[in-house]
Amino acid sequence: MSLQGKHILLGVTGSIAAYKAAMLIRALVKEGADVRVVMTRSARDFITPLTLATLCRHPILIDNFDPTDGAWNSHISLGEWADHYLIAPATANTLAKMARGIADNLLLCTWLSARCPVSVAPAMDLDMYRHPATQDNLRILRDRYGAGVIEPEEGELASGLVGKGRMAEPEAIVACLRSRFEPHRDELPPLAGKKLIVTAGATVEPIDPVRFVSNYSTGKMGYAIAEALASRGADVVLVSGMATAVLSRPRPNIMIEKALSAADMYEACARLFPAADGAVFCAAVADYTPARPLDEKYKHDPDTPFLLELKPTKDIAAEMGRIKRPGQITVGFALETSPEAAAYARGKLEAKNLDLIVLNSLRDPGAGFGTDTNKVTLIDRDPDKPETPLPLKSKTAVAEDIAECICRKFGRKG
Repeated sequence: MSLQGKHILLGVTGSIAAYKAAMLIRALVKEGADVRVVMTRSARDFITPLTLATLCRHPILIDNFDPTDGAWNSHISLGEWADHYLIAPATANTLAKMARGIADNLLLCTWLSARCPVSVAPAMDLDMYRHPATQDNLRILRDRYGAGVIEPEEGELASGLVGKGRMAEPEAIVACLRSRFEPHRDELPPLAGKKLIVTAGATVEPIDPVRFVSNYSTGKMGYAIAEALASRGADVVLVSGMATAVLSRPRPNIMIEKALSAADMYEACARLFPAADGAVFCAAVADYTPARPLDEKYKHDPDTPFLLELKPTKDIAAEMGRIKRPGQITVGFALETSPEAAAYARGKLEAKNLDLIVLNSLRDPGAGFGTDTNKVTLIDRDPDKPETPLPLKSKTAVAEDIAECICRKFGRKG
């Protein structure tokens, strides 16, 4: 949904992620929103008010009054003006003050005066984020005050550590804001009543009780797709292989079913698919599995080569495409390394009877396994629809794009 004409008040606090505020303002303005910005004093250490004022076309407010002439910056008027108050980035310090009702700057005074919905996008180091104090403050904001929490992403942090704490990417934040502006709360979401399967993660093919054949998939893309579909009202069964990804929060309409091997995943999909309205086959399923897995641990012999015989696994997407009934929607993924990637992907689209295939290449930096970002091309079964290459985005944002396509396939506005 468009943000055309919406009044978005953006609060920027003192985090290294404050530089993303510039991109966030640009994205909101592009959506048609009228954006005004209130900053903390420490935020100026990371991005200048001039930069943000140029992008939002309004003066940037920092203090309760202008010390040069005494002009009052009314936090009450700001709270009344806004349709949504978004604090991004939100530091641990600001979250703590919000949870306790401390109002020692204009941004916090406005939080206490706001009559509109409020969302926060936390940004901090992983240990600060997972500290019980921070988690308690987020729970207070969410449960007692009804604030929306736009979960941070995992990745490399300013400290050099890797973990959860990176502020969500601007496009993901904009997508969350769009979802807040539903025209009527009693309207059903676009995928309400739809039952969808999403496969995710890597399969594990046992060699013996302690060794296996697998791949580098983390499940991040599939888990993000499951959440994007669930947020649109679908009942999702997430058939997960081995994955390090987790859901950003528990969702009553996402059921996780573990299926570690290709055979397990095939069995789960074959059982679930006939009653489903569609499926997204995002898991990295092994094409081959050991032909004769050992019941006991293989004993190492330095003088004898270990020869592993492999046999093909069942192609889950192709098998479901073969039994697909009219009205069911199936989406596949193609991870390619060849310069002829698009041609290979179209071949899979036809061979597996898919409605949409998502092509990504390991040749593209930031795409593929283990990253928080992806760069994909959406290829539709309809030959009249052109290929849609998307720029490098967070996997959360890519999942939103895929979910929008699925909504359109069902004839519903996402």
